[in-house]
Amino acid sequence: MDLGSPVKNDEKEMSSPLKRSHDDNPQDTEISPVKSSGETPEKEGKHSDGRLSSESPPDKKRKVENEEEHSHNKQKREKQEEERLKMQVLVSNFSEDQLNRYEMYRRAAFPRAAIKRLMQSITGSSVSQNVVIAMSGIAKVFVGEVVESALDVTEQWNDTGPLQPRHLREAVRRLKNTGLIPSSKTKKVFFQP
Repeated sequence: MDLGSPVKNDEKEMSSPLKRSHDDNPQDTEISPVKSSGETPEKEGKHSDGRLSSESPPDKKRKVENEEEHSHNKQKREKQEEERLKMQVLVSNFSEDQLNRYEMYRRAAFPRAAIKRLMQSITGSSVSQNVVIAMSGIAKVFVGEVVESALDVTEQWNDTGPLQPRHLREAVRRLKNTGLIPSSKTKKVFFQP
């Protein structure tokens, strides 16, 4: 190519690392880098305002996952708030006796140190604090089931006064028969199928 000779427009575009978009108005032209033959262009999408975005598919996927997680967390918070308001209305309508019982129920808990010692003696290994908290909660629910069943027993037997050991024993027997409490003793199988 001779320096003094005029260069064609096509040759200028090929030699320049930048190319102009084909638009009639030179003020509105966009300049974008020209890719070499070995490079693949990134997938480009458009924003809502018409701008080009160069987000890669994994970035888009993460963005969608984050948005879904955010909406899920928002729904969860709204549901918890709704349940809290319902509970607040319920507690405000309690009688004095019901309020005292509910307060005692909320305060009642198994000592975590005793639960931890018991679990470590059974398993023979150390137990994490989260497991101890979960087990003490499960134990509280179990005791609630037994007491509720014992109260049903006292009502059926037409007894009055506080719960007695015989009511609790009968409640545990009934819960075992229904399968809510697993039997601690192994049952003898007389016939093999």
